Amino acid sequence: MIVETHLLQNFAPSCLNRDDTNSPKDCEFGGFRRARISSQCIKRAIRHHPVFAETLGRGIGVRTKLLAEAVAVRLAQGGREPDGARAIALAVVEALMGKMKADKTSVLIYLGDDETGRIADAIEEHWDAVAPHVPAAGEDDGKQRKEPKEFKEAVATIAKTFRSGTDAADIALFGRMVAENTHMNVDAACQVAHAISTHKVSMEMDFYTAVDDLQPDDTTGAGMMGTMEFNSSCFYRYAAIDLDQLQQNLAGDVALARRAVEAFIRASIAAIPSGKQNCSAAQNPPAFVMCVVRDSGAPWSLANAFEVPVRPGEGGWTCSSIRALAEHWSALKRMYGDCGIRTVALCALSEAKLDGLADSLRPGVEDVIAAVREAIGGGE
Repeated sequence: MIVETHLLQNFAPSCLNRDDTNSPKDCEFGGFRRARISSQCIKRAIRHHPVFAETLGRGIGVRTKLLAEAVAVRLAQGGREPDGARAIALAVVEALMGKMKADKTSVLIYLGDDETGRIADAIEEHWDAVAPHVPAAGEDDGKQRKEPKEFKEAVATIAKTFRSGTDAADIALFGRMVAENTHMNVDAACQVAHAISTHKVSMEMDFYTAVDDLQPDDTTGAGMMGTMEFNSSCFYRYAAIDLDQLQQNLAGDVALARRAVEAFIRASIAAIPSGKQNCSAAQNPPAFVMCVVRDSGAPWSLANAFEVPVRPGEGGWTCSSIRALAEHWSALKRMYGDCGIRTVALCALSEAKLDGLADSLRPGVEDVIAAVREAIGGGE
């Protein structure tokens, strides 16, 4: 089963997601320059929005290079001597993740709280096989040591604990890739597209100055000056969740998978990237929210509704974008049919022409979420 989200969101002048030159991210689509918000930026905003964890009823995963420290803390809390726990945690994590620098892993590791606990529990279980082969704190001479067979076997067993999945819904949704240890890999259950403007965009420049409040009265000129680029765009946002993959990633926890879908939808609607918000306050919620639940068939991104940029007719960018999306949806249904589509539910701020989507209109966001919950079995 696939759950898709389609959002149209018009932002006031802002720079929500910038590149290495501090310019708003952009791209070319349909032969025209478009504003863009990267999928990574959108996913981070979703997973860190309070409504995500609130809907789940539990915490989210963390990204860290300090995995060994986190494991050592768990071991010490379980009664192990802190220095010895830290030495063994460092040795095991290095064996799992490859050479460490300054007691840190070479890359950020994305872990759920349950997984950190599982590593600590597995070390406890294999303590007698691991501890004799790890130098005590302060005794490591820095030389490369050959790991005994018993140590390698224990580490291999610890690595396999990751195969049982995770209870961190954000990891189950967005996946994890660890080149150093493929046992830790999680296939993402959710695909998130880059948000792109539905229309051609022009980048604008803000020149600003600041006055030194303590400069003498007879002194002229600014204390500092600079520029900031920004734009104002109506974005199309798309994502698709494979519910079967999500349940597999969550170790078969069907109830948690359903809550994760709802949490993702709620956070997708509520979350806004934080870039330059203190000087733009572009807190503009989506004007159009549509969810599609499919029993079978390939999901449909509706980005090609905007291959030809929309024009700001009556109702502005938003109404023009809604009309273009509805027309494209109807065209896809005429060509491919609607076999496999279980539910389509949407709500919109404007009364733009919805074409073949009018029958799917609901009063508000809560009604759309309720329709999805019912379609995936969350109401049972």
